[in-house]
Amino acid sequence: MASFTLTPETAEKVKIKFLRKYRDLVQHDIAFTPGDEERLVEELIVLTKRDRKYIEFTINKALADPQGNRL
Repeated sequence: MASFTLTPETAEKVKIKFLRKYRDLVQHDIAFTPGDEERLVEELIVLTKRDRKYIEFTINKALADPQGNRL
């Protein structure tokens, strides 16, 4: 189970930050459905070749300052 909850607005901010960090993800359609955070984490694990802990840490970091410009 994912350790965070996303809204459509925050999901878009997280997506933008991931696309800035992993430019090769532009080729993939990273879709998000509210309440389906687990599927998003699984998809990002495969696409970035990182572990769950890192993906959830990165998403939580992006959520801590959604208006900020830091990755």
